[in-house]
Amino acid sequence: MHDNLIERTPSAYNYPLLIKNLLFSPVVNNPDQEIVYRDQLRFTYREFRRRVCRLAGALVKMGVKPGNTVAVMDWDSHRYLECFFAVPMVGAVLHTVNVRLSPEQILYTIDHAEDDFIFVNSEFLPILEQIRGRIDTVKSFVLLNDEKTVPETTLPLAGEYESLLNSESDTFDFPDFDENTRATTFYTTGTTGMPKGVYFSHRQLVLHSITALVALGTPASQGRLHQQDIYMPITPMFHVHAWGLPYMATSLGVKQVYPGKYAPNMLLNLIQKEGVTFSHCVPTILHMLMSSPEFESTDLSRWKVIIGEQPCRKKCARMH
Repeated sequence: MHDNLIERTPSAYNYPLLIKNLLFSPVVNNPDQEIVYRDQLRFTYREFRRRVCRLAGALVKMGVKPGNTVAVMDWDSHRYLECFFAVPMVGAVLHTVNVRLSPEQILYTIDHAEDDFIFVNSEFLPILEQIRGRIDTVKSFVLLNDEKTVPETTLPLAGEYESLLNSESDTFDFPDFDENTRATTFYTTGTTGMPKGVYFSHRQLVLHSITALVALGTPASQGRLHQQDIYMPITPMFHVHAWGLPYMATSLGVKQVYPGKYAPNMLLNLIQKEGVTFSHCVPTILHMLMSSPEFESTDLSRWKVIIGEQPCRKKCARMH
């Protein structure tokens, strides 16, 4: 039965399907391409890889160990993208906290996931302040902040995100481990009872990324994602990894635009200014954009949008 197996060269790399290979062995290596955050920040993929290494160093210095769970409470940002990679790449589990849940439900997911560390946007500090006394597992918190001033909080902060990165090295030796290692976890919404936990392995996420890239690269035009596209998610990164598109966009080396908190004017301005050509969202978000006074004056002729979860009604039919 096994006589037909081809003998592997002893020095050959077995190549486990790990998330690090979407970053360091991508479909397209495009180090000078840009990643943009709102109207505040832009840097190249070359710098992005350095930032992922610095974040990994900061995680290890904080005491994050393989198997620990690191939660993130943030809007769609470059920081979130860096956590998408660095956290599972050091062998930890990324918990993408749904910030739209009630404080009681957020508390439930934090305790159920047994979060060890929480990276929290300053906007969500009041939620954690409210439930802090009932959080059982979290050792410390990292502040994610767009402002120059640091807000007051009673939470035990390990530091501010950028400050932690600035003190770390541009290189990090990411280990190999079993590709079936848990990489991420998140919780369902819209179901009966409390949110239900879901988790994904490195292997599952890599295979999903490759499969979806093939599927979206197949059409000649409609709905196609290709190397010249400019990507901006309008599905939250805490919602099923923004449908996995950030992993795909990074592996493809396309320009990426992260809008932070969804505000119609900001989204439309970014589409116009940055030349966004590919997004994904649900009809309610698209309707929010179409209700903005700036909608009619924004050039959307090159903007492709994948709509999910529910049918797009007549008012949305004007869009691609």
